[in-house]
Amino acid sequence: MLSTESAATVRATIPAVAGALDTITTRFYETMLGERPELLDGLFNRGNQASGQQRKALAGSVASFATSLLDHPDERPDALLSRIAHKHVSLGVTEDQYVIVHKYLFAAIAETLGEAATPDVVAAWDEVYWLMAGSLIALEARLYQEAGTTGRDVWRPWRVADRVEQTADTVSLTLEPEGGEPVPGFRPGQYVSVRVQLPDGLHQARQYSVSGWDGSRRRITVKRLRAGEHPAGEVSTLLHDSAAPGDTLMVSAPAGDVTLPGGDHPLVLASAGIGCAPMVAMLKHLAEQGSTRPVLVLHADRSPQAHAHREEIAALVGALPGATAHTWYESGAQASPGSRPGTMDLAGVEVPEGAEVYLCGPLPFMRDVRSRFLSAGVPARSVRYEVFGPDLWLGAED
Repeated sequence: MLSTESAATVRATIPAVAGALDTITTRFYETMLGERPELLDGLFNRGNQASGQQRKALAGSVASFATSLLDHPDERPDALLSRIAHKHVSLGVTEDQYVIVHKYLFAAIAETLGEAATPDVVAAWDEVYWLMAGSLIALEARLYQEAGTTGRDVWRPWRVADRVEQTADTVSLTLEPEGGEPVPGFRPGQYVSVRVQLPDGLHQARQYSVSGWDGSRRRITVKRLRAGEHPAGEVSTLLHDSAAPGDTLMVSAPAGDVTLPGGDHPLVLASAGIGCAPMVAMLKHLAEQGSTRPVLVLHADRSPQAHAHREEIAALVGALPGATAHTWYESGAQASPGSRPGTMDLAGVEVPEGAEVYLCGPLPFMRDVRSRFLSAGVPARSVRYEVFGPDLWLGAED
């Protein structure tokens, strides 16, 4: 809870600070990574830096946290904090790094706001920062403890045991642990970070959903991100083009809070593109448990040929007595019996009453489909989502 004095100052200055956050975060990252380039080696993703996604995600999370403190002073925004904490844990973020971030962030605030950055204003926002940082540090410490790590040893060597081409741009890699260390457990829907060394010597990490398992083995599904609106994905391209059986990859402990819930209430799994990866894991777990709960599986893709795990998903749906599926293809739907042409819509789709909805895919897709579920009567609290990369939706979905 913010102190009364700080709350008044933050309330008075939040329009100015929020309006300047893009400039603040741009200066923050430029200065910090310029003076501390080692942070770019395995921690910060330079593709996200180049696209501006990282600074937008940081700005959104800070603004959302400050707004929450003002609008709901007796509540902690656990959903917001949990999402960030899980991503941090998957990368091995440690408590001391919050001190580094504080130094450069508040230097950027002072430079950007100039005379408006009075001692009272800086003190109030400093309180906001440490309330958020303290909450994240505590959450991350608990997650590290649950995973049996300290935060400084999240990376473990895993060997590529198998490689399967899913589509022209998508490959599944089955990994097995090296060194005989205990294999951390995971919950269907979670992801791991994979860290690789790029040709220029820099290490970079990216998150991939666990899409399958067999004993101690874990499978991830990698989609090569081609250059377009944003730079090509460096990690995904390297893994797609060169990862082969026998290779060793550095993999973090599983993380992620968008996981398969217990109970017998209905589920809706809605995905687009590679967003089907966590849904495959959820369906596999349900099938292994012999679940009879109602499950509605919805997927949209460019074409049947671009649809990763298409046959596997169909087999899992067929193995679940309470499951039904609908698929949309932008092209080629006529060649896939039972599929629909175009993009996902809910016309003619009966959403089960009391369903919990899980979304995964590109942000424009999730924004559109979420609004359709809300219009269909699904409460906002019952719609959960997973984002690959910086979460530009934090705090904005309600």
